Amino acid sequence: MAVLRFRALEVAESRQPVEVIAPAPKISDYYGKNVFGLEAMRTTMSSEYFKKLTSAIKHGTKVERNVADAVAAAMKTWALSKGATHYTHWFQPLTGATAEKHDSFFDLNSDGQAIENFKGSALVQQEPDASSFPNGGIRNTFEARGYTAWDPTSPAFIIEIAGAKTLCIPTIFVAYTGEALDYKAPLLKTLVALESAAVEVCQYFDRDVTKVSATLGIEQEYFLIDKALYAARPDLVMTGRTLFGHSPAKGQQLEDHYFGSIPTRVHNFMVDFEQEAHKLGIPLRTRHNEVAPNQYECAPTFEDANLAVDHNQLLMDLMSKVAERHNFKVLLHEKPFAGVNGSGKHNNWAMSTDTGVNLLAPGKRPKENLQFLAFFATTLMAVHKNADLLRASIASASNDHRLGANEAPPAIISAFIGSQLTEVCEELENNSSIAIDKGDNMYLKLGIDKIPEILLDNTDRNRTSPFAFTGNKFEFRAVGSSANSSSAMTILNAIVADQLIEFKNVVDAQIEKGKKKEVAIIDVIREYLKASKPIRFEGNGYSKEWEEEAERRGLSNVKTTPQALDFLVTKQAEELFTRLGVYTKVELHARHEILLEEYIKKIQIEGRVLGDLALNHIIPTAVAYQNKLITNIKGLRELGLEEEFTNATLDTIKDISKHVSIIKKNVEEMVERRKVANKVENTRDRAIMYCDEVRPYFDTIRYSVDKLELMVDDEDWPLVKYREMLFTH
Repeated sequence: MAVLRFRALEVAESRQPVEVIAPAPKISDYYGKNVFGLEAMRTTMSSEYFKKLTSAIKHGTKVERNVADAVAAAMKTWALSKGATHYTHWFQPLTGATAEKHDSFFDLNSDGQAIENFKGSALVQQEPDASSFPNGGIRNTFEARGYTAWDPTSPAFIIEIAGAKTLCIPTIFVAYTGEALDYKAPLLKTLVALESAAVEVCQYFDRDVTKVSATLGIEQEYFLIDKALYAARPDLVMTGRTLFGHSPAKGQQLEDHYFGSIPTRVHNFMVDFEQEAHKLGIPLRTRHNEVAPNQYECAPTFEDANLAVDHNQLLMDLMSKVAERHNFKVLLHEKPFAGVNGSGKHNNWAMSTDTGVNLLAPGKRPKENLQFLAFFATTLMAVHKNADLLRASIASASNDHRLGANEAPPAIISAFIGSQLTEVCEELENNSSIAIDKGDNMYLKLGIDKIPEILLDNTDRNRTSPFAFTGNKFEFRAVGSSANSSSAMTILNAIVADQLIEFKNVVDAQIEKGKKKEVAIIDVIREYLKASKPIRFEGNGYSKEWEEEAERRGLSNVKTTPQALDFLVTKQAEELFTRLGVYTKVELHARHEILLEEYIKKIQIEGRVLGDLALNHIIPTAVAYQNKLITNIKGLRELGLEEEFTNATLDTIKDISKHVSIIKKNVEEMVERRKVANKVENTRDRAIMYCDEVRPYFDTIRYSVDKLELMVDDEDWPLVKYREMLFTH
């Protein structure tokens, strides 16, 4: 491996930036060119069918079969004109990645003549194997049938791989028995629930509101390393992170990488994947260096939440494909290198009405601010009541490394709202006197008129908060960089929808008892702000003091995935999801099972790779170097040199033997603990054993390997080291 290492460094150093040529002078000239969006539909469909389709999308009604046939014909015409030869249902199974099965437009008619064929039935539904994807026991191996069903709210698009173009149709994925086997179906259900609940509350303030959409902007962090260096690290190839290697002398401590000048090779890669993203209608606007060496970030404009998630999934795949052209590897693991920051997704979430109002943005009039406070306080209350569910939504083996690691929000779910909003909330909590003047320009003497002063730039940001209000949106910062954001957004939408329903019921009940509408709304807002106060925290989320304070407040601090996932299957969670029609009890428990299995398998893979590298690569290298030292001592003593000249070398030999022995012992014990854990039938208990009894061996083995790395000559060391990983472009 030493030869491979030096060859990798030689190749990486010789790389030249790949030239990137823009498709057109302006992004607007080619933005969305590979998307079957509204304009493409309008030009390829009759006005009658176009109106029927857009009406069905707008109102969430079923697309009639004759309309589906018209869409399929138009889609085929458009796709063929773009050079596409195949189509696929593009879906998001519970693997976390996307899936696709390509079928050709090519067919033979009854006379045996070659034709291009694509009917509405092929657009609306396909039948992939439902037993080969994670299903949590819903489908047996012999029960293979499952269905993908067209999602008309997310436009079809064309991807190109090695010159071949394929039409991709976003779909949901369900079992033959009806259970959702993907991330999209539950997300769509929560968007419907949230819209219904939010519209009902909006009716208190504006009767013209008939639709509310959840909006989302997903900031994506990632690492880039040279492809040759990646290939020289078996642990990176197999697990997505380095399992061994001590921190470099210079990491991120000088804080000189963040927002720094983007290296040329990286810049060209960014330009290239942004151009491809823009062709696919992904509205990327921002690029910059992140905090850690070789870490970067991109961010889009806000979109409808369903489309934003689709675009983020597509973006991760796109980045990896484009990276190949630039001889890079994109690392989306939440913590690919110890000792430097990890990566996440910052999910910027809000709600917008069809009248153009952001419900989480303060308005210019007191009445608008009362509406803002209703949605703001209800969201805080939802997070307070369901903080554990939000923690479960971000749980994964890889994100466990990042949460609370002095670079990302802690595992404690809290909300930051800023000093000015805190003052408004405190005034509302403590001031029970209400004076309301009649008329449209009502004035509530509660400080509500002061809210417009809280501009975006006046609301401070708190990087340590997992759920921060940033002026006109909430930023859920704890989502992992490799995650499908649907998981977190499904739960956030659901808990807010449920709380909005409760808000409406309580306000209506008070109005029926004779309270004025505005007084009833204020009273409920006040109660929500008081009740949710324990999760509001403005300080340093990284501090030990916050952990202690959170415990006093009764907030959970669950640091590992198996325990966090338990919150998905509590009675409270089951009642919430079944009440909203998002998950059945069977679906919820199936997801719990799938996520636990995923955790076990990731730890199992890491353990196997770690053991193999330690026993078959690191120990032989250490022993070979030890033999060189033994030969050196013998030579020195043959020359008659005194022991004082050989003692240091002898100590090194002893230390190498000690750490080699420790590594062997711990690898053997780790393997035995895995065998014991694998015999446990209950998946949760098995996951707990992997967490508590297998994973701790990683640190013990890594400690001795780090010691050996400091003692063994660089030339003999079999693994590419951190400093070479992080600073070679």
